Amino acid sequence: MHANQVRELTPAARHACARLIDAGVPLFAQTVLLRGVNDDVDTLEALMRALVEARIKPYYLHHADLAPGTGHFRTSIGEGQALMRALRGRLSGIAQPTYVLDIPGGHGKVPIGPTYLSQDGRALSDPGGTVHEYADRG
Repeated sequence: MHANQVRELTPAARHACARLIDAGVPLFAQTVLLRGVNDDVDTLEALMRALVEARIKPYYLHHADLAPGTGHFRTSIGEGQALMRALRGRLSGIAQPTYVLDIPGGHGKVPIGPTYLSQDGRALSDPGGTVHEYADRG
């Protein structure tokens, strides 16, 4: 199913989803990151929590496509990654969508979530941005 804002999960929508789930149909949700609609951590957190409460797995958070006429809705990838980092510190794993970019030209979706491991593999940053040394002994 598709929801961009928690207000879309009306009682009627929740009831319809519950009927499908109760009939054995697993539901996964996708959301598009949209400037001015859901581009803040509180709004995304409320949506992801409401989806899980409705027994729907938040699956994808899509970076907005480069579709003509939609530029005013687009955020930067960096802004999206920062939101995902903030969500990581506020939501359990089951409520975490995968932040993806659909590569133009039909080349598929790729995850573009925040990176926590330094390029040299010697440090990790936590969801709050604090860097911690790490020695991979494996």
